[in-house]
Parts: sequence; structure tokens; C-alpha cells
Amino acid sequence: MTELLDRTAGPTRWRNWAGNQRAEATAVHPGSADEVAHVLTAAAAAGRRVRPIGSGHSFSGIGRPDDVQLVCDRLAGIRSLTDDGLVTVGAGTTLHRLGAELLRRGWALTNLGDIDRQTVAGALATGTHGTGARFGGLATQVRGIELVLPSGEVLVCDAERHPEVFAAARVGLGALGVVTAVTLQAEPAFALRAAEGPGTLTAALEGFEELMTSTDHVEFYWFPHTDATLVKRNTRVPLADGLAPLPRWRAVWDDEVLANAAFAGVVAAGRRVPALVPGLARFSAKALAPRTFTDHSHRVFVSRRRVRFLEMEYAVPRAEAPAVLAELRRVHEVADWRAAFPVEVRLAAADDVPLSTASGRDTAYVAAHIPAGAEPGAWFAALERIAGQVGGRPHWGKLHGLDAAALRGRYPRFDAFLGLRDRLDPGGMLGNEHLDRVLGPAPQS
Repeated sequence: MTELLDRTAGPTRWRNWAGNQRAEATAVHPGSADEVAHVLTAAAAAGRRVRPIGSGHSFSGIGRPDDVQLVCDRLAGIRSLTDDGLVTVGAGTTLHRLGAELLRRGWALTNLGDIDRQTVAGALATGTHGTGARFGGLATQVRGIELVLPSGEVLVCDAERHPEVFAAARVGLGALGVVTAVTLQAEPAFALRAAEGPGTLTAALEGFEELMTSTDHVEFYWFPHTDATLVKRNTRVPLADGLAPLPRWRAVWDDEVLANAAFAGVVAAGRRVPALVPGLARFSAKALAPRTFTDHSHRVFVSRRRVRFLEMEYAVPRAEAPAVLAELRRVHEVADWRAAFPVEVRLAAADDVPLSTASGRDTAYVAAHIPAGAEPGAWFAALERIAGQVGGRPHWGKLHGLDAAALRGRYPRFDAFLGLRDRLDPGGMLGNEHLDRVLGPAPQS
């Protein structure tokens, strides 16, 4: 494995899903924790930096390698599943694969985001979450982590073994070590009854709490240039009650033709002729008809995303969400902006993970999007400014402009996390340019 770090080897070209992060790096594909340890100790001896990567679905530079890229694709698959639902999986297992394999065994993850192409380790490192006022992000389902430290030591940690490392590594930004396996608490497989239909932003702001707590998992999408929203309500139901999935033709029409192919046309037309965007937004808001269906949970949580985009998402205190959205609408109305993508709004329960965006507070998430290849410009800057006024925390895997000095004020345990990072990786071997900005350089780097 160490020979793969030979500087004479040709670099591999890498780009993330959205195409806004690119690099040339020496790529290595270890197949075990021991092989990861060999890579890290060889890199340390050679004074090289190593950055782990999963599926490359982050928009920020968190996964961009400066030198060596440690690819987790061979660290995949379910290792074990206990009778009480503790499932241990390789770090490179995608959430898509995990959901399908758990279902075959009669289990499911409690909550998921609306994209499932990330790897388990990558999703945890960046604080991936779904929606639901009573439910935390993916990190709250973690019960154990296998972590290879920059020294080469393989550390198995949980609430009893190395609890301070376990607590932080659940959302570790890939800065504490390389995660090679994760144990998650699954639950018996269940279904979701989905009810999707139109609403208005005005009604959502006036009755925000009632709307967002009206069932187990609620989210809505606001279409700028309009007052229109698409509201999604997912209610947890037993599998024994039966499934009623969408007919194949309806699923293809809604999720492939309208939500992807037609929307791709809307985005392309708006980029060519920006003056068309307000009308196109009104078209998009009306295109999807109301629908209800019941299916396996992991199939309902997730939406297909074939139109590539860039995203900024801020976590704000839940009680502040209506004011944040009202101000976002106000500044959009007075500015000459053309936002073809809807703004997504979700909830999460407070958790105890130091660098989780929901750490210590019930949270609402507000996410803005632009087409891949476009410049974020004033639209993203407005969201960042408005969210910052209420202590908003940016999603670690999405675009933002904050540095360590600003983030320290948003996270009460920021310095404790840095102290742990500096102890485990004092030379900053696992860092990159992005982590140097958001965490600050390691003391000996």
C-alpha cells in the first residue's frame, strides 16, 4: 500500500458531484483499517497530507485533496447486524445501498436526508440530516466508530470506550482520523405515508409550528418570485398496514419527466434568458399535482436529483425560522435576482454532538440553490447574512463564507473540538485548505 504514495505516480483527476471542486491527487483505495493505517503512517513519514473522500457529494471544499486522496470505495458493505438492530457497516457504504440491504433484513434507518448517494462516513462527517421535529440528524443514530488515527492507531470508540473521541467524531469533518466503519442503531422496517401538495409561504410563516409538527416528517419548498410552496408530509406507519406505492407511470412522470427533465429545461431556459425566470418559477410551482402514496421509508425519504446544482444551507434556531424566511422573501422581492430553484425548509431536533448544526438547540434548516456552474453571488450572500443575524450555522458540506473565528462564536464546544483535533493530528496531516479556513491550521502544520 505504501508504494501507492510514490510521488512519481501519475495524479488522478477528481471532481465533486456538482463540478465546483476539482483537484489532481494521488488516489489510494485501501480495503481495510490496517491498510488505511499503512497509508497514514507512510504519509506522515513523507510529510504528505491525506484527505479521505466518499462519493464527493459535498459542495464545499471539505473533501478536496491537497496531495493524497484516500478513496473509501473498498470499505463497503454490512459487516454485522445484531438482533436488536445494531448494524456495523464499512465507511464507504452508500446510504442508497444501506437502505436496500437493511430492508432485505427487515430493518431501516430512523431518518434520512433527501439524497442518499453519499457514503455513510461522508454523510456523518458533514452533518447530514433529514427532517422531523422529533428526529435528529444521521449522527444521532451512531453507536460506534472505527477510527484510524494519523499515528496509525486503530481506535474503536463508543459511549464507553474513548467517549470524548466518539462524541466529536460523529460529526468529525474528517479532521480527527479516517473513519473505516460505523455502527448505527437501526429500527424495524416501517413505511411512510406521503401526502404532497401545494401551499403558500404566507400560510407557512403564519402557522410555522403547526405546519412543521403536523406529522412526523414535514418539509416545504418555496418558489421565489411567487408565494407558492410545495409541502411534503410523511407519516410513519407500520408495514403491516400495507403499501400503496405510486403507479409506475405516475412515478416516472412526476419524478423523472417533471421534477428532472422538465425542470432541467426550466433551469437551462432561465440561464439563457434570465427575464424568463419569474414566469418559469410560477410554472414550476404549478407543475406537480397533489399526490399521496405509501412505500418503504427509505424510498419516500429520498428524492431523485438529476439536475446538478450548488447549495447553501443554514441551520437557525427553530423559533427564528419564520423571521428568517420572511426577511429572505423581502430582500428577494426588492432585488433584481433570478432564482429558478426553490428554497427548501426542514427541521431537526436538538442533539449533543459538538459540531452538529443542531447541537444544543432545536433547529430549522433553510437551503438555497443555484444551477451548477453559476456564481452564488448576492442570493447566497443574503441568506448567509440573514441567518448570521440569529447565529445560523452553515452545513459543513455546503457553500458558505465563514472561517474559524466566525464559527467559534456559533458553536459553544468549538475549542474543545479543536483541542481534540490538535491532540490527534497535531501536524494537520488530515487537513486541507478548506479545513485550515474553517478550523484553523493545526499547531504543527
